[in-house]
This record gives sequence, structure tokens and C-alpha cells, in this order.
Amino acid sequence: MRKLMVCLSVLVLATAFAGQARAGDNWVGSWKLNAAKSKLGSNAIRPQTLKFETTADGIKLTSDGTDGEGKPMHGGYTSKFDGKDVAWAGNPMADTAAPKKIDDNTYENVWKKAGKATVTAKVSVSKDGKTMTISQTGTDAKGAPVSSVAVYDRQ
Repeated sequence: MRKLMVCLSVLVLATAFAGQARAGDNWVGSWKLNAAKSKLGSNAIRPQTLKFETTADGIKLTSDGTDGEGKPMHGGYTSKFDGKDVAWAGNPMADTAAPKKIDDNTYENVWKKAGKATVTAKVSVSKDGKTMTISQTGTDAKGAPVSSVAVYDRQ
């Protein structure tokens, strides 16, 4: 009986600590674009799915969707969300990202192409954790203004 109680106690503690480890970055998980709730500019990139995963090197983002011209795109980066530039593959408007955590539900990401800031994205997760909103402002590769609000549902 004592062994059973010790095992149950360890299981409860492990579960509690695992929940705390994930609670700090509420955007971690899989998200799907809700086009009906989004307001995407004509030249905005349209990631249909976003996946944030916790790794030993930080949080890994993988995105799949279309660029401003409707061509398929696949990209991503891994960051500690500390505001430092990291390489970003597959984004036609940026070759680096500098995501910075603001709190458990929000972060800001400055995109750069060839060292020049192009887009600032503000990301927030709803209090219930079911919706993520990404507001973007800046310029595309041709210098045209970019403005969009993308709404994602947790999968």
C-alpha cells in the first residue's frame, strides 16, 4: 500500500510540474487560420497552420500556407523568445525573426530582411487559450504597406 501511495504522489507531482513548464508560453501548440474572423491584406502572407513546439533550443515555429502571391510556403525558426535575431527560413518578407515574450499570453516579433525591419507582429492568446490573434504592420519585399489581423483557433 505504501508503494502505491508513493507512486501516486510522484505521478501527481510530475503532472503538476509538467503543467507549469507549459503554462509559461500559451502559444505553444497547433493553430489553424480562421479566415472568416481574419482581415488579411492583399499582400499579406497567409499561414494556414502554425505549430509551436518546446525544444531544448527554445520554441520551434513551423508554418505552412501561402505567400502574398498565393504561392505555397513552408517555413520556421527556433527562438528563446528573448528578442534576439534568429534565422527564419521560408518567409518571403524576412530572413530573420526577433520574437520577444511580453507575458505568458503575448509576444512581439520583429521581422527583418537583409538587416532591415520589415514587419512587426503582435501575437496574443485569449485568456481561455482557444484563440490566437496576430496583428501585423510593416512593408512587403516591394516596399508596399502590409497590414493584417489573422485569427487562429487552437487545434
